[in-house]
Amino acid sequence: MARSSLARSVAVLLLLPGALRSADAQAASSTDAPPAWAYPVKPPGFQPPPDDGTLRRVPGSTAAFTLTQLRDLFLAPDWHPDDHAPMPEVVARGRRPEVYACGFCHRAEGPGGPENSRLAGLPAAYIVQQMADFKSGARGTSVPNRLPTTAMIALAKAATDAEVAAAAAYFAAIPPRPTIRVVETATVPKTHVAGWILAVDSGGEREPIGARIIELPEDPEQFEHRDSRARFLAYAPVGSILRGETLATTGGAHRGEQRTVPCATCHGPGLKGLGPVPGIAGRSPSYVVRQLWDFQHGARAGAGSVLMRPTVERLTLDDMIALAAYVASLAP
Repeated sequence: MARSSLARSVAVLLLLPGALRSADAQAASSTDAPPAWAYPVKPPGFQPPPDDGTLRRVPGSTAAFTLTQLRDLFLAPDWHPDDHAPMPEVVARGRRPEVYACGFCHRAEGPGGPENSRLAGLPAAYIVQQMADFKSGARGTSVPNRLPTTAMIALAKAATDAEVAAAAAYFAAIPPRPTIRVVETATVPKTHVAGWILAVDSGGEREPIGARIIELPEDPEQFEHRDSRARFLAYAPVGSILRGETLATTGGAHRGEQRTVPCATCHGPGLKGLGPVPGIAGRSPSYVVRQLWDFQHGARAGAGSVLMRPTVERLTLDDMIALAAYVASLAP
């Protein structure tokens, strides 16, 4: 059934009106600068606080780790071992010196964060394909010096097929949990880049949100300690969720302007996935904007791009923000 539905989805995309792909309808050109708020880059000279030897803890866990342990690329801090099956070695510890622990960046249960992808619940075949795309160079980033993506490219080249398969099977078996609360607002706290995410300035000032989504951990320490139960607050412009829902469900046809294809065509009912196509409901809005931008500008050219490229060609940044806000507001 899923294979048949996917075939129909491909047919729908290939039969899109030529106007959808016409040059004069392009929403963005290759000279557009990626939105900095969606692609935070660690500032030069940024240094995290030194380890004073204190054991760190998170709510609901009896485990404790030092900052040195929490920063070890070859360790996935397992705060809640009863929440998941035993981690494969590649997820828990990786393989020195080249293969970092998958659970270090994506957390033990694969929820990820604003800086990377949620892996929990993704189809195993999809995860395997993404690793192949990173390895081949088909999947990159519109901001080449962003470590989360460059690290994935290096890891994909070093990992064995067996390691990739083990990690994919593990994460695919974990049901994704809601981690994001979307709040529409006209103003947001002033922020700065801390590592590869945004953090609230200490002054407590606010500023207009403009054409942005500002995604922040609700508890910065819990997030920094790599807790899979960390939750996030995503500020979005007023009206984004409804506008995104309209785009996602009609493609813009309700206004006589077919800007894209209804998302459920490929991503299934409730946008929870369909066969090998991943679910996008409840995904980080920062991540979603980056992927839409990367597909539109050619930084993602893997197997999925044949479906995605025609759907994003006419999207403006405002469209991407609206779609990301709507998608993030859904239960995964």
